[in-house]
Amino acid sequence: MSETPVTLSAAAAKRIAAILDAEDGKNAMRVSVEGGGCSGFSYKFDLVDGAQADDLVLERDGARVFVDSLSLVYMDGSEIDFVDNLLGQSFQIRNPNAVASCGCGTSFSI
Repeated sequence: MSETPVTLSAAAAKRIAAILDAEDGKNAMRVSVEGGGCSGFSYKFDLVDGAQADDLVLERDGARVFVDSLSLVYMDGSEIDFVDNLLGQSFQIRNPNAVASCGCGTSFSI
């Protein structure tokens, strides 16, 4: 496992902080990996109100992100980013372990 297994870009932190400010009772975003999606695995984003005992907790510029230990195995070395361009706005995960991903950017394979 990397020294910093998952990082959060400044753009992602800013967007997550804005989302959390608008959501009563939620204080973090949970990013997890689940089976399924067009490439084998997919990322899931949920707003939550607390961490689990085995979560990695990322904090930056008012944003909090939790990643559970099982998802961390697949996300080691990844960066969570937020992209705002002509194609739209979305969270994207730059995962060095993924050997393939789909066009939607939320599905990958290892």
